[in-house]
Amino acid sequence: MSKRHHPRRGSHGFSPRKRAKTETPHIKSWAEGSEKPKLQGFFGYKAGMTHAFMIDYRPTSTTSGREVREPVTVVETPPIKIAAVRAYQRTSYGLQTAGEIWAEKLDPELSKRIPLAKKQKKKNWDFTKDAEEIRVLAYTQPKLVTGVPKKKPEISELRIGGGSIEEQIKYAKEILGKELKINDVIREGDMLDIIAVTKGKGFQGAVKRWGVKLLTHKNSKHRRMIGTAGSWHPNWVQATVPQAGQMGYHQRTEYNKRVLKVGENGEEITPADGFPHYGVVRNSYILLHGSIPGPAKRLIGMRDAVRYQRGVKVEKLEISYISTTSKQGV
Repeated sequence: MSKRHHPRRGSHGFSPRKRAKTETPHIKSWAEGSEKPKLQGFFGYKAGMTHAFMIDYRPTSTTSGREVREPVTVVETPPIKIAAVRAYQRTSYGLQTAGEIWAEKLDPELSKRIPLAKKQKKKNWDFTKDAEEIRVLAYTQPKLVTGVPKKKPEISELRIGGGSIEEQIKYAKEILGKELKINDVIREGDMLDIIAVTKGKGFQGAVKRWGVKLLTHKNSKHRRMIGTAGSWHPNWVQATVPQAGQMGYHQRTEYNKRVLKVGENGEEITPADGFPHYGVVRNSYILLHGSIPGPAKRLIGMRDAVRYQRGVKVEKLEISYISTTSKQGV
């Protein structure tokens, strides 16, 4: 029987540097659940960055307890809808689906993304008897976002964690077919992992793509090229040789991003003249400490932090000022 814990070998940050299959973030692993069942992820759209003055909440920081100026990222988070509940069983080949149940009423725009399931006369939840994991199929509502020029929703799996399997199934029945807001999943002070597809930079050379050194000025041909393509034997160019190719548009995960604020009115956070390349935030939003991958308008996946070892809980974040001055350079 295969091992229960078998992570992928190597880092995703090196090779192969090819374009992501889809712009929708694919969340591959999840943190341990809490005491009560809850969704362990959410989706939003990156609006842009600004800065804030706040009391440094980090206990080991040299400026702990003092007011500091920090960069923050604004993510617009319109409500998501739960389309289906899916149960998984653990087999010798890993997790496999045991069955799923779809909601009765779904947005018509979802049919542009996937073929919708037929209406079920009677909802039979017997497939959840031997389930070891419960997940939901959630889809976004980009039609509510003025800064994102699309109506076709994105759909992805989110895990329900915490409590017993029976409690998770009961929670899944309650949220099936309903809207969930950011306040139902994420709280201020939570630590999140951010999954997104980075900015695409197109075809780039080896110097910019891999950071190899420039050749000396005595080189008779070029400076921005590799010194050697490898040894004589084996007599082919190995995959470890830095070469030109696609740069950017890769799915990447940034760990341990603190939620500084969860707000309902996006206009209070929108700078004068709006965010560059995005516009006005009209839905609920969250404020994240630091930067995150991807350009403006990019779909951002958020999950409970899987590598946060300290477990330091922040009871109250004191933010004295959030900049709403124009970002247009005027």
